[in-house]
Amino acid sequence: MKKVIAILVVVLAFAFNTNAQSNTVKTVSLEQTKGEFTQKEIKISEGTYIFKVSNNNAAKEVGLVLIESGKDGKNAENHIKNAYVTQMVKHGKTESSKPVTLKKGTYQYFCPFNKTPQYKLIVE
Repeated sequence: MKKVIAILVVVLAFAFNTNAQSNTVKTVSLEQTKGEFTQKEIKISEGTYIFKVSNNNAAKEVGLVLIESGKDGKNAENHIKNAYVTQMVKHGKTESSKPVTLKKGTYQYFCPFNKTPQYKLIVE
């Protein structure tokens, strides 16, 4: 009976550890300068991410908009709201988004306040 309990404990511990590893939140760091992001295209694996956005002389305040490719970025209904930084990024500062779970596909990111182009984010 002790062996059965010991095996059960090991199996449960392994299951919890595997589940915890699959729910790891990763970080994507982005830097904005005047009129652009310094990262022009990003490739990441499927998973959950926090976006950290730095304002390096880009504008008084900047932000981040993430949309699925093919959707109109001007329509706020298409924005992935959790990808917004939790507060505007002031000059010389870095702010983060909430966790965002991304599935395989292509996305676009941009900043309407710094008037950047739309850049490609590929989730493989």
